[in-house]
Amino acid sequence: MEKDNATSEFLSLVDVENYDDIYSKDISGGRYFGQPVSCIIEGEKRLRQKAERPIAYFSMEYGLATSFYNKFSAARPVSANNRNQEQEVFSNYRLADYFFGVKIDRLMDLPIYSGGLGVLAGDTIKTMADYKLPAVGIGMLWNTGYFRQKFWFKYGQMPERIHWDVSSYPGLIPLKNRVKISLKSEEIHLRLWKYYVYSYNQDYALPLILLDSNIEPNNENNRHLTDQLYRSDNGWIKAIQRIILGMGGAAALKELGYTIDKFHLNEGHAVFAFVEKARGLAKNEIQELKKHFAYTCHTPVEAGHDKFNSGDLSNILKKDDFEIVREFGREDGDLINLTLLAMNVSSAINAVARKHRDVMHLQFPAYKERIQYVTNGVHTHTWISDRFKALYEKYPAAFKEIKSNPFVLENAQNLKDDKNFRQDLWQAHQDNKGEFCSFLDKWGLGRDIFTVCWARRVAAYKRPSLILQDVKKLLEMAKKYGPIQIIFAGKAHPQDNLGFTYINEMLDKIDTLTGVYEHLKIIMLENYDIALAKMLISSVDVWLNNPLPPFEASGTSGMKAILNGVVQVSTLDGWVVEAEDKNIGKIFGYRAPEGKPANEYDLRLADDSRELYLALGEMIKLYYKTNNKGKVDIHSQWIDLMINCISAGAHFNTYRMLDEYKRLIWNI
Repeated sequence: MEKDNATSEFLSLVDVENYDDIYSKDISGGRYFGQPVSCIIEGEKRLRQKAERPIAYFSMEYGLATSFYNKFSAARPVSANNRNQEQEVFSNYRLADYFFGVKIDRLMDLPIYSGGLGVLAGDTIKTMADYKLPAVGIGMLWNTGYFRQKFWFKYGQMPERIHWDVSSYPGLIPLKNRVKISLKSEEIHLRLWKYYVYSYNQDYALPLILLDSNIEPNNENNRHLTDQLYRSDNGWIKAIQRIILGMGGAAALKELGYTIDKFHLNEGHAVFAFVEKARGLAKNEIQELKKHFAYTCHTPVEAGHDKFNSGDLSNILKKDDFEIVREFGREDGDLINLTLLAMNVSSAINAVARKHRDVMHLQFPAYKERIQYVTNGVHTHTWISDRFKALYEKYPAAFKEIKSNPFVLENAQNLKDDKNFRQDLWQAHQDNKGEFCSFLDKWGLGRDIFTVCWARRVAAYKRPSLILQDVKKLLEMAKKYGPIQIIFAGKAHPQDNLGFTYINEMLDKIDTLTGVYEHLKIIMLENYDIALAKMLISSVDVWLNNPLPPFEASGTSGMKAILNGVVQVSTLDGWVVEAEDKNIGKIFGYRAPEGKPANEYDLRLADDSRELYLALGEMIKLYYKTNNKGKVDIHSQWIDLMINCISAGAHFNTYRMLDEYKRLIWNI
């Protein structure tokens, strides 16, 4: 096939494996899977120019919203394994659960993420593309993803293996390039894949490099190292996966000819990139290398800080590599702490919220002067629903250039006295809510019924069952003030026995409420993913966020919800600490004392559930005062809260976040 100039230039920069046999129809005529190839060429060239000071962003996972945001088209049919099809629902309306499932027929999101950390990484590199930064993402090609969630009555969550077709996923291409990692007793060979992340208006693209061990000449065991994200039942595999991301990622950047100036480690998973770059350097050269590394810590929870036995790592790594790890990462005793290693080899360290910075100061007092904070944000173009985009565009005087400047959301305050805006805002929300009710039509949800949602990773400190501590109290409120609909979604890590216990407990409690469905509807949805999150954060009335302070480093699901005017009910933790004065809903419960270490195992369920019911009671009364069987009082305080939420979204986004990274962390 004769190649056009743009395609030829692309292929001179990107060495695609099996181009003629498989990908030639998708990459031709100036298009890359339906998107302009010229944007890729520009981004690729800039990464090869040292004067551009390119940034490499390392993350173990990426959630990119590939099923609906800047979707690629494909000339070949997409494998059925790459599509979501049908899943079940667990509710206190067991008849519907038994006879019906939820039919889903859409492209699966690229299954290389598990939850919030990955979605944050995806939102970050999308914003890098919007800002046209010379940047590249480094991640892993997880051949079996994370896991598919299945609820079983009386058994709770049952993880199932994902089977997706890597070769037919639109936009994902294999490269001829190979790299290898040299360990103490073996070598691991890695194939490189690319997926391109386009800006919101498709005028720039940056590459995401994905590492894959499922190739020859690796032995059978090593071919499965990049199978499952966050596999932690085997300490050797856990360590090797981090080594692949770090060392393999740094080697891949060199192999591709990228002249990286800043290596940004999104969590300590990728810190072995420093080891790869430091190999063979003198002490003064290692000190100079540190200037090119930055590290973001995302958790105050003990389990979030990877630690490995020194003996185990010394058996994996070559002697010189291990000496670097031991010098910079050794903790008291015989442990290597990847968090310490990352802080010791980076010139800039940041927490992901102001409160998280304070917690890190307590956890790591020796690093107090170096730990800054950059509060997380969310990518507005991904998370604002279509109806709310149309709403904002309808009022150009307030939201002029909303696409290029999300900070104008602050101007929602200027429309508080505009009756038409208040009416349109309510209608947009109700239409979103009506679409969600149609999605679950067999379960009889109502768009004029007070609806609250808890959706995120199931973990002890996030306290998923807090609202179910006293179901009699919930039912009492529903009968007294008006019916309640509660939506749950979220996965527990397959090795998190406590998370499994919470899911079992919640399913059991829901099962006791089968006779009260007219007053209290409770639904648990399987396989919480980005597409489901997009629906939930724009269609419920209240977004419930009740972690035990101060163990939520930031949290971002509520940030997504406020972009769509969804009111918050939250404990004072993470990003919400910085929104306390913005009147975006109701803050309740335990407040972590300043300057004192906290106990993540004292969950305060009894006290905080009572506080939660008081807060919910006030919100339910206000809701039904606002919405009386479909007749809305547009002057209600509820709509004031919705407007305050939108206005707060001007700050809690990745554009403000990237501005702070450029200034505080990368010095660009």
